[in-house]
Amino acid sequence: MKIRTGIGYDVHQLQEGLPLWLGGIKVPHSKGLVGHSDADVLIHAICDALLGAAALGDIGKHFPDSDPAYKGIDSKILLGNVCRLIRSLGFEINNVDAILCMQKPKVAPYIPTMRSTLAEVMGIDEGDVSVKATTTEHLGFEGREEGVSAIANVLIVSQ
Repeated sequence: MKIRTGIGYDVHQLQEGLPLWLGGIKVPHSKGLVGHSDADVLIHAICDALLGAAALGDIGKHFPDSDPAYKGIDSKILLGNVCRLIRSLGFEINNVDAILCMQKPKVAPYIPTMRSTLAEVMGIDEGDVSVKATTTEHLGFEGREEGVSAIANVLIVSQ
């Protein structure tokens, strides 16, 4: 049995008037994330963690922002593709633990829906998906509400 872990990290800038996609759901807010895709920073961090655990590079290698095919794409599609790739190599996703770092909006009410959405896309139990959120106490770019970062840790296993 092989057991591998991976860590993912992503950052996107906040901008007025854009939709805010986090964990596969649209969160009401006056600002949204800037990116080539829908800029779902949480899903991007999870993708990077999964790809890293399987030693497959990062999200930019597989879905480059220079490719117009990914312009505005729903990040759930990217996550589904990453999961299929991981499974094609004989791995299964054991669990995901992720943190959103942002000052506003407060996302605690949306975390249960994020967890169920992510679990469904990844084909794992909701109990194997942890999403947490933290502010940075008004410090740094997150604290100034200039952007959002996310960190994810995953465990994948194969027989």
